[in-house]
Amino acid sequence: MAKQQMRSFEDSRLLDQEKRNKETYRKVLYFCASFGLMLVVWESVRAVNLVNPKLFPSVFQVLESGVRMWSEGSLQAHMSASFMRVLVGFSQGIAMAIVLGFIIGWFRAARMLLDPVINFFRALPPIALIPLMIIFFGIGETSKVIVLTYASFFPALVVIYQALVGLDPLYIRAARALGADNFEIFRKVILPQLVPHIITACRVSLGVCWATLVAAELIAAQKGIGAMMVDAQNFFQMPPLVLGIILIGTISLAMDAFVRRIEQKVTAWQEKLS
Repeated sequence: MAKQQMRSFEDSRLLDQEKRNKETYRKVLYFCASFGLMLVVWESVRAVNLVNPKLFPSVFQVLESGVRMWSEGSLQAHMSASFMRVLVGFSQGIAMAIVLGFIIGWFRAARMLLDPVINFFRALPPIALIPLMIIFFGIGETSKVIVLTYASFFPALVVIYQALVGLDPLYIRAARALGADNFEIFRKVILPQLVPHIITACRVSLGVCWATLVAAELIAAQKGIGAMMVDAQNFFQMPPLVLGIILIGTISLAMDAFVRRIEQKVTAWQEKLS
């Protein structure tokens, strides 16, 4: 009997592993097909002269430009500078959004007081702050990081405190009826339900940060993908310009995949449609 149970458990484990392998293979296949289709469309647009080939470089020209800049060491410097700016701005914005989001979501008086101001600033594009940041903080790293922090803060804040407001109060009342104190309610009831929303806030903020990066690096940046693209524009060098667009999308995609991987680990208990 014990041997049959062990054999059944082993068969079930192997079937689960095989299912996961097939799912991983399918995701990789669709991923490659998606970008393969994009490259085909890219070259097809040039081949039929829908755009001027001088204004739209080929895939080979962009790759050649990337290899040349990589061998010179300039590409690594630009990527590192942009990555660190986004990482610092994103981290600061998310940290503040989590703290303030809990305060606004939990305390109704704080929400009524701060919600109009939050909605006012949330509607302001981060680019609008650039002239003010230059006046206040100069053209150094501080002004760029503050713009990126602002860009990541408000989207995350709204997602977090709206998620907290939308929690079912039945769970909290049930926990109180069972004798749980405020700390236990926060740790065992509220936090587990908010983790998926915090991950979503991180993903949204990352996207906004990278979308704001080029504008932030217009503040007299010497290094960074945005600065590289501005230099390419000034000298009408299209391959580095397109390369910068691809790099921003690629790094943003990699960071988003990392956040999604964390989400899979911390929300493994949560049932999902797919």
